Amino acid sequence: MHTVAVIAFEGISPFHLSVPCMVFGDDLARLGVPRYRLLICGVQTGLVPTMSGFNIEVEHDLSALQEADTVIVPAWRDPDEKPPELLLQAVRSAHARGARIVGLCLGAFVLAEAGLLDGRAASTHWVWSEDFARKYPKVKLDQKVLYVDDGDILTSAGTAAAIDCCLHLLRRDHGADVANRIARRMVVAPHRHGGQAQYIEQPLPASGGSDAMTVTLDWAIEHLEQPLCLDVLAERAAMSRRNFTRRFKLKTGTTVSQWLLNHRLASAQRLLETSDKAIDRIAELAGFGSTVSLRQHFSAAFAISPAAYRKQYRRP
Repeated sequence: MHTVAVIAFEGISPFHLSVPCMVFGDDLARLGVPRYRLLICGVQTGLVPTMSGFNIEVEHDLSALQEADTVIVPAWRDPDEKPPELLLQAVRSAHARGARIVGLCLGAFVLAEAGLLDGRAASTHWVWSEDFARKYPKVKLDQKVLYVDDGDILTSAGTAAAIDCCLHLLRRDHGADVANRIARRMVVAPHRHGGQAQYIEQPLPASGGSDAMTVTLDWAIEHLEQPLCLDVLAERAAMSRRNFTRRFKLKTGTTVSQWLLNHRLASAQRLLETSDKAIDRIAELAGFGSTVSLRQHFSAAFAISPAAYRKQYRRP
């Protein structure tokens, strides 16, 4: 059983702690997927105060990291505060042993302080990116992306990006179908690749789920094989091109073409992993039109060809 150790500390955000717990929690057993063993660990055990005014119980100390396959550090409480040396050493030891290390949001500061990010690509919340770059000049910080997968070390941007990063890990472990089903249970987007830009200063619009924009986007996801474009979606939503573009940007934080590409790539991944369909047929169903187009976009996004991806990730 894959063991995931999540670090808890005094002043932690309960929401940030809950993200990996939700993704790697008990819902997986209901999907018939091998469960993760989830451990909440800390420098101290017992009742630990959170930033929200209530306590949580931490059952395991940092020695539990010695048996972890994945170690996750949620958002650190203060970028200007150096993490305890005991925590830094435990994370270093886990990495040296071969564990996968994840720094969510300001958790990247802990990994950088431990020296694990020197010479490597990383991400963190855009608000603190300049502070991070100044403090850790040896790290190749990408200030715009949602998360960075550097193999055995992953880092993410802010709250929503932490969810994306954890779902990405689940996808790596169990495939697109499982990750998408967990995403649907959490009512979040099934897949946003790490290279997508952070939603900088972008408020989330209120939506009851039945407005014209939401209905149109749901329809588009179900009809990716069609020649969709801005004009087609605007007409279906009964909006002008200009109004649709403005509202689409507010709702998704990206452009129509990028949004369609992201969903088409996710659809192609799912079909490659879960079906016997020929790659040219998958290109049609995902809306790429041709195998050449699918291969170009897929390779650019994931640095692997569709055929090689199928061979590596296909589920029996």
